[in-house]
Amino acid sequence: MSGIASSRLQALTTERGHQALAQIRLVATDVDGTLTNQGEFDDSLLAILEKLRSAELPVLITTGRSAGWVSGLLHYLPVGVAIAENGGLYFTKSNRHPTFLQPIASNHRQLLLQQFERLCQRYPQLVESSDNAFRLTDWTFDVAGLSLEALQWMTANCHDHGWGFTYSTVQCHIKPLPQDKASGLTQVMAHQFPGLGHHQVLTIGDSPNDESMFDPAQFPHSVGVANVRHYLDIMAHAPTFVTQAEEGKGFRELADLLLDLWVA
Repeated sequence: MSGIASSRLQALTTERGHQALAQIRLVATDVDGTLTNQGEFDDSLLAILEKLRSAELPVLITTGRSAGWVSGLLHYLPVGVAIAENGGLYFTKSNRHPTFLQPIASNHRQLLLQQFERLCQRYPQLVESSDNAFRLTDWTFDVAGLSLEALQWMTANCHDHGWGFTYSTVQCHIKPLPQDKASGLTQVMAHQFPGLGHHQVLTIGDSPNDESMFDPAQFPHSVGVANVRHYLDIMAHAPTFVTQAEEGKGFRELADLLLDLWVA
């Protein structure tokens, strides 16, 4: 993939940033590295999410985390919809059963395991993620300690065997080829927010598994929290805007700007 110059990212405080934020009716955000600070939610997150909901700016979660993890998360956070497994399925507050966004065969998990074992033949140190048992559409293992060369080889090997591959700050994902956050979000919008256009959605993330949401041909208004800069050299699509702060502090910075526009 071609690298992207960090200097091309625009600040949200520019006139273009204000114009973009003024169009937003839905916030679609990643979790790890975007809502978290050093792996945890801080005490300001619930208040921010509640303020956005009260301002009629609903927040939708779209994460690579497992179906089981996301089902629990949705129960506790003031959000109405959550997409799990990088676009594989979603839950709503009113329907806690998963709605699949990709067709899944009865032996799907066995086929994912076979692909994981292919990767292990070259990289026997791979460690299955602790939440892998709670997944339905993908297979994950820990990203820690893997080089860019290893990740690129895994991407190619998965594609050669008919699978997609992506990774975040915490995990690598073996998944169906068409499965990504942008396609999942598009389907969920059609089901849950049929009156909204893509230009009314703000997509937010921090790492390669958010890259599809940074594609301006799909979602023209995207934001990376500042730690996204660590990945720009290996991403084909960069966010349109970037926050000054990293991780959850960057999300809070963005939320404050949105609330200033909508609550004023």
